[in-house]
This record gives sequence, C-alpha cells and structure tokens, in this order.
Amino acid sequence: MSEVLKGQCLCGAVKVTVDGAHFPEPGACHCRMCQRWSGGVFLCFEAQEDSVAVEGDVTRFRSSSFSERAFCPACGSHLWMRDTDQPGANYELMPGLFDEARGWKMRSEIYTDDAIARIVGDHPTATRAQYEAKNRFVEGET
Repeated sequence: MSEVLKGQCLCGAVKVTVDGAHFPEPGACHCRMCQRWSGGVFLCFEAQEDSVAVEGDVTRFRSSSFSERAFCPACGSHLWMRDTDQPGANYELMPGLFDEARGWKMRSEIYTDDAIARIVGDHPTATRAQYEAKNRFVEGET
C-alpha cells in the first residue's frame, strides 16, 4: 500500500510520515522482551526505509545484537523497532502513532504461548517454538 500516513508521539515532539510502500496490517508479539517494552503486547506494521521520514529528537536503544527500539525522549512514546545489521531494513512502526491505523486487520501473532492476554480474531499465530524455528531471536530471553 502507498497512501501517506502521518503520525506523532503523545506529546507531538516526534512526527513520523510514511509516504510509500508499507504493509497496513499490524503484527503482534508476546515475547518477554516485547512485554517488558510495551507493557503487554507489542504491535507493529512494516514500512520500507525509504518511505519513512522522522522529525524531532528520537532516542534509540539497542535491544539486541541485531536491532534497536526507538522512543520519544520527551513523552516516552514507543516509535519503532528495526534491525540494525541489515542496510535498508524496514521499520516496524507502532500503529498507535497513526490515526489511519484504526480498524486495520491483524496480520499475525507470535509467541502466543507466552501471551499475557490473547488477541481474538482470524489471523495466523505461532508459538515460541514455531516462531524460533524460522526466525532470528534473542537467545535466553524468556
């Protein structure tokens, strides 16, 4: 999809514009690292690097050997997670920043066996073992 999305953090100090290729269906992650960061479940949608423009100060936290998580240093709003070891990696943006995200259909849900609360709906799911068999993950993070 390529409609222009305009979003912002809670205080408005950081503005994020997606103008180009993005996938307007959020995925959910219930791994322990995402639970700690989000307070429950991490939701994100993907946008290509060259489609994303960011205005304002952003704090980046290297959360693993291959990724970062970003947030607004003024209000603490979570902005994205992104691989740092791959040039041109997609942004995994927080849908709550964008008004247009309301009503989007769920894309997927992973680490379902670690969930604090499940998301009801008709979308693909994967347990910890199923997800880790096919994807990179942080070793020992429970």
